[in-house]
Amino acid sequence: MKIGLLTAGGDCPGLNAVIRGVVLKGDRIYEHEFVGIKGGFRGLVQDDIVPLPRQRVRGLSKVGGTILGTSRVSPFDHGGTERVQEVMDKHQIDALVAIGGEGTLTVARMFHDDGIHVVGVPKTIDNDLSATDRTFGFDTAVSVATESIDRLRTTGEAHSRCMVVEVMGRQVGWIALHAGMASGAHVILIPEVPVTREQVCGWVQHAMDRGRAPVVVVAEGFSFPGEEQQADTRQADALGRPRLGGIGEQVTRLIEEQTGIETRNTTLGHLQRGGVPSSYDRVLATRFGTAAVDAVSAKLWGTMVALQGIDIVNVNLRDATSALKTVPRDQWEEAAILFG
Repeated sequence: MKIGLLTAGGDCPGLNAVIRGVVLKGDRIYEHEFVGIKGGFRGLVQDDIVPLPRQRVRGLSKVGGTILGTSRVSPFDHGGTERVQEVMDKHQIDALVAIGGEGTLTVARMFHDDGIHVVGVPKTIDNDLSATDRTFGFDTAVSVATESIDRLRTTGEAHSRCMVVEVMGRQVGWIALHAGMASGAHVILIPEVPVTREQVCGWVQHAMDRGRAPVVVVAEGFSFPGEEQQADTRQADALGRPRLGGIGEQVTRLIEEQTGIETRNTTLGHLQRGGVPSSYDRVLATRFGTAAVDAVSAKLWGTMVALQGIDIVNVNLRDATSALKTVPRDQWEEAAILFG
């Protein structure tokens, strides 16, 4: 069988480990042939296809980024399924392994509905895909954010300042919650839980009164009740969504104005995406890759590999993309006991 691999959407630590797992097991156990699709769905519609022999993937588990490149191009803006099938037929590609987040897997589901053989692999540092307990890249992002907050805490303590740290999380607050808990933040603000200005200032003031340098961790998608998310109105991403950013600055100004405490803001941004994957993400991504080639070999089309407990299973793509996995309020409240 000839299998095409693509990585689409935002880059994420662990993508190369998935590619390596798919190719090594597919070559050694099933004797499949592999090709790489450059630049995500853009390469699929523009016919940018390259051979992907096992020699090309050696040593990739520790390498960040993706050797195939990625984009946020929708194939349905460039000929759709008909064009995709045309390119696949030209290269005699029998099936696709699509590695990506909600948008990528939604496209994969639509491909499956139109008769294209496809298996999905979940990828998102936000950890917001339903049907899987964990996505690779999340552990790395949390580790980077936690180390950054630890470093910022020391300079905050040296100057008796409040430090506000903005992390990724457009619609969910998993990174903010985990990094905030791990670093002992005094306030954690996430999109799922409404928090007022008065609560934020109260927690910060209480921490300062106890002789601490307050640390506030805020997800980029958080907004105060009744307000819209902070965004750069001049820019949008490739999907037409506003580029989020600025909530950290807003919270910083609020704290200084309402409490008089000197406050600084740091936005971690793409630092959370870059660099080498953590050991956990290398292992999970490799397991996803080897399981994905098993699913292709078993012709489990329209499914996605997923982690449930400690086991890798196959779930329907429709189940995986039906709803975002948000932070339950009770998990945020576990952390909130320690605020202030």
